Amino acid sequence: MKADVQINNRGDRRAVDSAPIDRGVAIVTGGRRGIGQAICVELASAGFDIAVVDLRDDDTARETVRLVEEQGQRASLFRLDISKTSDYAAFLDGVEAGLGQVNCLVNNAGIQVSERGDLLDVSEESFDRLIDVNLRGTFFLTQAVAKRMVARADAPEDRSIVFITSANAHLVSPEKGPYCISKAGLSMASQQYALRLAEHGIGVYEIRPGLIMTDMTADVVERYTPQIENGAICAVRRWGQPHDIARGITTLVTGGMPFSTGDVYNIGGGMQIPRL
Repeated sequence: MKADVQINNRGDRRAVDSAPIDRGVAIVTGGRRGIGQAICVELASAGFDIAVVDLRDDDTARETVRLVEEQGQRASLFRLDISKTSDYAAFLDGVEAGLGQVNCLVNNAGIQVSERGDLLDVSEESFDRLIDVNLRGTFFLTQAVAKRMVARADAPEDRSIVFITSANAHLVSPEKGPYCISKAGLSMASQQYALRLAEHGIGVYEIRPGLIMTDMTADVVERYTPQIENGAICAVRRWGQPHDIARGITTLVTGGMPFSTGDVYNIGGGMQIPRL
């Protein structure tokens, strides 16, 4: 059988068979639809079994499971509100019992402000809910997964944690202030975990999507499309698609950037480039 060359996180080159690689289990939070669904399918195509995590179990979620299974991989749907930290142990026990050891966590779950508006009108309730999910929940779920990764005696060479933040981790949008604050905080969390976990061979990456065509951006399509098409927002004059994010993540977690951890990857068509 033909042998390909693979590079692990230490930079070592080794020959591997060209047969599909068993990469273990990837947890994808918010995996039911949109970017999350695309990530589930793309990671499955690369050899991961998938724990699809979401609040809802509906036809869309079951379609995600079906699409993963079409790639020849196993998939299970787990209902979880990531803001409820007391549920983590049972959830992770269920993932390990049903699918196996977790080698990859993609922190994709997040919520947007319920209504864009004046920063001076933000309520404590809406602020707290958004921080609980986007920042606090993601931080502590990562902690729970990382502890199990570190405790494993049979740790594989390539393990990874991905934080999906946003271009709003550095681009200010006062009409959705709490969302920007949550993503900026999550960006720092990514840096913290990268330093803490590097000695264990666990790569940590931050992905900052730009304007991606999903349900979350449906309310601004008319507003932003003309600016995208004339190059005022992005160098690449089109809306991003969920698979643009999914392919970037798959490159990272399959060892495509073996000497990288704690790095920020902007996937927004050049949206982050300062301009006059």
